[in-house]
Amino acid sequence: MPAETAATIAAIGKPMQIAFVPDDFDAALRHWTERMGVGPFFVMERIRLEDARFMGAPSDCTFTIALAQWGDVQIELIRQDNDALSIYRGDYWPGGQAMHHVCLLTHDIASARSAVESRGGLVLVEGRVGADGAVIYADCGPAETRPNAGAIVEILQPASGSEGFFGMIAEAAKGWDGSDPVRVLG
Repeated sequence: MPAETAATIAAIGKPMQIAFVPDDFDAALRHWTERMGVGPFFVMERIRLEDARFMGAPSDCTFTIALAQWGDVQIELIRQDNDALSIYRGDYWPGGQAMHHVCLLTHDIASARSAVESRGGLVLVEGRVGADGAVIYADCGPAETRPNAGAIVEILQPASGSEGFFGMIAEAAKGWDGSDPVRVLG
């Protein structure tokens, strides 16, 4: 295995989240909470990235997410709320219940983007998160087989205050007894 350097995708950070874009969002929530025992899920509706771009063009994709903690890994379920071109539909949607992407955290989105591009990754989505955060999603699979649904890496430079939010999700999962499995945030 090659040594990790600042220029590798692996060196950006360890995976902190596994994300899914299920056929049926509500059924997926029931699956994760009832069958898998993961929860509670915190739902945020009608999210839109600021200055969002998909494949280099402006994007007005809106989506709903549900987040929960499973040990050291966050689980994210995503439902697109409009018909905008995006990674959640079309060629980059793996279908069914398959994994869609993993998320890495960074403190330097520009360096992370450089690492992705230097290793042949294709930035699919970029945008701002909150007042001072940023995100990119990249197809990190082989260029000759693009689009590579399921080979997407999200790289998030969290907005101020995100640590507390992620901590709240993780804390809620500790000793969760199955009650109030889906909690909609305002």
